[in-house]
Amino acid sequence: MLHAPFQGLRRALFAIPVAFLLMVGADFRPAAAEEASPLDSIVGIRAHIPVDARTAAHLGTERMGSGIVIGKGGLVLTIGYLILEADRVELVLPGAERIPATTVAFDYETGFGLVRSLLPLNLPPIAFGESSGLKVNAPVLVAGYSNPQRFLEAKVVSRRSFAGYWEYLLPDAIFTSPPHPQFGGASLFGPDGKLLGIGSLIVGGAASEDSYEPGNMFVPIDALKPILETLLEQGRSDQRAKPWIGVYSEEYQGHVIVTEVAKGGPADQAGIKPSDIILSVAGAPVKGQADFYRKLWALGDAGTEVPLTLLGKRGMQEVTVTSADRYDWLKLDPSY
Repeated sequence: MLHAPFQGLRRALFAIPVAFLLMVGADFRPAAAEEASPLDSIVGIRAHIPVDARTAAHLGTERMGSGIVIGKGGLVLTIGYLILEADRVELVLPGAERIPATTVAFDYETGFGLVRSLLPLNLPPIAFGESSGLKVNAPVLVAGYSNPQRFLEAKVVSRRSFAGYWEYLLPDAIFTSPPHPQFGGASLFGPDGKLLGIGSLIVGGAASEDSYEPGNMFVPIDALKPILETLLEQGRSDQRAKPWIGVYSEEYQGHVIVTEVAKGGPADQAGIKPSDIILSVAGAPVKGQADFYRKLWALGDAGTEVPLTLLGKRGMQEVTVTSADRYDWLKLDPSY
């Protein structure tokens, strides 16, 4: 059952063509009848990844999730890990029809991915909202591809940085609750029907890192706006390539513990091992994952030398890692 302020949206979402209700103060009114529902823009995504791809072991060789049409010519926005290193991508339309697509871009900094249909989609592109204005307790709708289409009424429970184990730091992530099970590439809508974010993960502590409230983490749409044109032109952002050393880690009581190293990556070549604790970067003590990444990236561009102090089974040791551009390590399609 839909609750305020989404009362009345059921008809708008399921009777097509109709629109989301537009917010006026605390009230809603129907939009023009000829407008389409935001759900009309959602598609499924299926990607096949070669078994020798760098990410195959962690993310699998058959990936499924959602995307949303954002531009003419069948341009679809999704979460990047669904299509990373893919050699074949398909879009799944309402009714389960599959059509071929091609990878357009992948941005490691934000996590966004772009694909384009190779056949006409005839689906309306969604309008972008202003995610920077999305506050805690704001009502939202979450929708991923399913047949029939389903959505989840939720609320924003936190806006904060998110540090991922794969050397990833999102400075202003959106956390919502309750969680949507089809989170990969799911769309986050405001009451006006505009796109506010793309789903990335399901997390245990949505309201805070210390909470036990499950929810979803979304990449805010405002992070796409300044880089979209460059992604379409170059397949990746033109921002500087940050130093990457290829460690997977977890944080425990403020300590950064290496859980795995990327095979053949800089850390692997430097002899870093799982269970090593990263104590400092260039002599500066590390205070958690986010702090580790910031100190690492502050050293310079990809290729810079990274002095680390480690504590592990071999005792305390100093190791210098020659960083790299992670795009060079991935087995990406040379066409983007």
